[in-house]
Amino acid sequence: MPTVSAHCDIPCKIYDPVSAQLAALSVIRFMDLIAELDGKDKLSAAEHAQFSRLVAEKENHAEKAKHEVRVIWGDYFKQPQFAKFPDTHDLVHRIMLAGSACKQGIAREKGEELLNLINEFAEAFWATKGVNTYTATCPYPPEQQVVYPKLD
Repeated sequence: MPTVSAHCDIPCKIYDPVSAQLAALSVIRFMDLIAELDGKDKLSAAEHAQFSRLVAEKENHAEKAKHEVRVIWGDYFKQPQFAKFPDTHDLVHRIMLAGSACKQGIAREKGEELLNLINEFAEAFWATKGVNTYTATCPYPPEQQVVYPKLD
């Protein structure tokens, strides 16, 4: 019997860009760890194995970031949200391209770009719900700026 997967096509109305933000943060962190290994003259077998895992996870998390944004864009955003944020389609397209660039290489600035675009998406998402946001440095590596909902 084939296995199927979906976000929630009920719809459940539970959407939050935090999953995409965490995935993008992970991409940056994996890029940092790869760079640490890249700086060594010679890698041990264990370090080669670690390198392989880091690359695989970087690519998995870049795809996860893209997936999470696609779900919100495709399932949550409707005409009223697009009217309020008419550049959403372009923003999502740029997120897809940035996620692909993260999968294709290890340049940290590509990971930062992905996170910045997803933060922009998160701001728009929360604004459509009438929720204010704030930006703060996440309390764990890679210590990047993240947009959070201000839940009073």
